[in-house]
Amino acid sequence: EASGYVAPDGVPAKLDNVRCAVETFVTTGTVIVAGEVRTEAYVDVQKVARETIRRIGYDRAKFGFDCDTCGVLNLIHEQSADIAAGVDESYDAQAGRTTDPIDEVGAGDQGMMFGYACDETPVLMPMPHYLASRMAERLAAVRKNGAVPYLRPDGKTQVTVRYEDDKPVEVTAVVVSTQHSDEVEDMGLIKADMVDHVIAPVLNEVGIKWDNADIYVNPTGRFVVGGPMGDTGLT
Repeated sequence: EASGYVAPDGVPAKLDNVRCAVETFVTTGTVIVAGEVRTEAYVDVQKVARETIRRIGYDRAKFGFDCDTCGVLNLIHEQSADIAAGVDESYDAQAGRTTDPIDEVGAGDQGMMFGYACDETPVLMPMPHYLASRMAERLAAVRKNGAVPYLRPDGKTQVTVRYEDDKPVEVTAVVVSTQHSDEVEDMGLIKADMVDHVIAPVLNEVGIKWDNADIYVNPTGRFVVGGPMGDTGLT
């Protein structure tokens, strides 16, 4: 109930058997939410989508996207009964090979997973991915707390790391691209702010060497048009 999920009769819904496979597609002025769900709950998709966009920071038309005026198209429908059958009861349970309550639950249709855990970082992710993710978080934080007031919500990060004997030892290159106000023309100012407020705090906290790293901030130059207005297909 606290999350806004309420059954049609107004009673807080039970969420222990909900199945949800939902995708989003965003383009200029429009959000499309589509997928399959099995539940008795009611979800205000319009509200969830708009509040998510607001939290990201697209709350003004001049930013290229406005959470209050964009269109939200809800194309969610009920989960396929055929797929549900593969979850309701596992293949082994159907064949009478198990009575274990855990093994009786099926996995549904097939999926493919790629990747592996490693001990390079506390979160078991490779160092380049970890550093780039921390910089993306930091970029959002300094925008939201007003430390760099001209920033806009769109942005991306990339970190290149040199390895020795399969161990990360040095950052050799950093790329930070950030959407910004059209009032800012000085790319040097943006680069200095990104180094001071985003790049240095993250790398210094981790303690990895980066003295000789190549730093690229908005390498293509001006980045005023961004988000769904600039790049269809964002999710």
